[in-house]
Amino acid sequence: MKIVCLGGGPPGLYLALSMKLKNPDHQVESYDRNRPDDTFGWGVVFSDQTLDNLILNDPVSGQRIADEFIHWDMIDCHLKGTVERSDGHGFIDLGRQRTLQILHGRCRELSYNIMSPLVLTGYMVFILR
Repeated sequence: MKIVCLGGGPPGLYLALSMKLKNPDHQVESYDRNRPDDTFGWGVVFSDQTLDNLILNDPVSGQRIADEFIHWDMIDCHLKGTVERSDGHGFIDLGRQRTLQILHGRCRELSYNIMSPLVLTGYMVFILR
């Protein structure tokens, strides 16, 4: 199967990685307009359950993410001078740039074809081969 991922940041890159891991015969390419070291000041946040799924799917990249994440399970809501605390949620966060570095590194280890930048403006492009 030929698979081309156009953009999507960390999720698009992870999809490309996952598809290749599931079947090494897949021809997978991933394009993004940003380089692996580009960052925009936000992080990637997901639940504890999502982390478990990442580790099941690819133990190597999943564990690398787990080793660096910030974990919290309480959420404070501030309203009119009062604080309402909700507990037991289980979320993790890792900077977008670091997440991309981990995923790009894993793709390089596995010799996957990751290409950037790709700029599309004003129209959709379909690549048929």
